[in-house]
Amino acid sequence: MSTVETIAQVTEAIPKALNLRSAQDSSEAKSDQPKEQYQYAHLLPVFPQDEHYPPLIPFEHVDPGFRALSHPNPRSFLDNATSVVQLTPHLGEEVRGVNLTQLDSDGRDQVALEVARRGLVVFRDQQEFINRGPDFYLQWGRHFGRLHIHPTSGHPEGYPEVHLVYRDVNSTFNFEQNNSITSTGWHSDVSYELQPPGTTTFFLLSQPTTGGDTGFTSQVAALKKLSPQFVAFLKTLKAVHSGYEQAEYSRQGRRGGVVRREPVENVHPIIRKHPVTGDEAIYVNRQFTRYIVGLKRQESDAILRLLYDHVDKSADIQARVKWEPGTVVLWDNRITAHTAIGDYVESGERRHGARITPQAERPIPAQEGLDLTPPERRPFYYQQL
Repeated sequence: MSTVETIAQVTEAIPKALNLRSAQDSSEAKSDQPKEQYQYAHLLPVFPQDEHYPPLIPFEHVDPGFRALSHPNPRSFLDNATSVVQLTPHLGEEVRGVNLTQLDSDGRDQVALEVARRGLVVFRDQQEFINRGPDFYLQWGRHFGRLHIHPTSGHPEGYPEVHLVYRDVNSTFNFEQNNSITSTGWHSDVSYELQPPGTTTFFLLSQPTTGGDTGFTSQVAALKKLSPQFVAFLKTLKAVHSGYEQAEYSRQGRRGGVVRREPVENVHPIIRKHPVTGDEAIYVNRQFTRYIVGLKRQESDAILRLLYDHVDKSADIQARVKWEPGTVVLWDNRITAHTAIGDYVESGERRHGARITPQAERPIPAQEGLDLTPPERRPFYYQQL
């Protein structure tokens, strides 16, 4: 190699070395700067490996909405509201000017009744509620029923009754299916429990700049769209709801890799009745309903697929909650279905939410006397699921 070539290579290498060093210096300088503390770091999800719970024990649930029925004005908690807007004719209400933290027992009873009647109520400007912290969350939730501890999800350290959803650029601890062409998955929460949730509270602690909305649909309105003859037949049917697949998802090392209570499956009526309002609603969902008891596979699959598609596609009975800071949403899991909308995922922004999930009564069949005895064994075709 000539002296000229050697000098040229060295000359070319110098600026590259200087640029590399400059980048390293900049990186080191950035690493020396204190990182901004996340305000809700104490509510990040944990998954203790030694956390185990026994099977849930049945209990008697008395819905607080019953007490509100005897109140002279069951909507007096809205007297000081600055705005009450119906989101759609069939579902949902948005409220401003009501501080949930200031409601007494009567006010909370009225909230339960309002949520039962409207299915979904969106309370804005509730930063005080959110900042009260997990002890307050539990105190709030226990007014509406026995708090559910989720068998697989993350929770804040020391507060297993607070169910968390979480995704950021590096991780996700949600029950997500990546092999679908859509991020939506309509469901009613943990419907596989013997006594699934009723009045449910949810809020976001951190949210993406745009996207990450939640969709809701009225299972009462969905039922009313079906023909009377078909509804009469559906009232005679019951279906198995299963938590086994959700548990297996975690056992495969996803979400957080924890199953803190052994999975269960239970039989529920396909059409249930709300204990307070008497409203009848469809009660099946793709996420947890597996098959209709007593029908052959093709019959069961056809009916469930029709109902799932009806719920998924009926935009005229749906409402979409666009999250803004300080929003607290309550819905009645007995008469609605909902779905997260993962349109924000590619942004890498954090979406961190907390759910308070009181259990309610065992679903009441719309057809009185419907036998909810579970089948002696799973159908053969279901053994492989």
